[in-house]
Amino acid sequence: MTTALHRFEESIGGRPYLIEVAAVSKDRWRAYIVKTPGVPTALMPFYGETPEAAAGGLLEWLTRAYARASNGVSRV
Repeated sequence: MTTALHRFEESIGGRPYLIEVAAVSKDRWRAYIVKTPGVPTALMPFYGETPEAAAGGLLEWLTRAYARASNGVSRV
């Protein structure tokens, strides 16, 4: 079985993020940040019924995390 991958390039707080989304079952997609050289990341998957929904959930979380960090809030 070949798994289709979708990639979304996003910018949050001036930093580029590459989000990759893969099918895990029918109508279930997993989105995660792609590791790039020199940028520490952790695998934190978000799920959705479509690639856009899964990537959107991850993008919303990253946006909230950046906003909190830039405001000096230490917890996400």
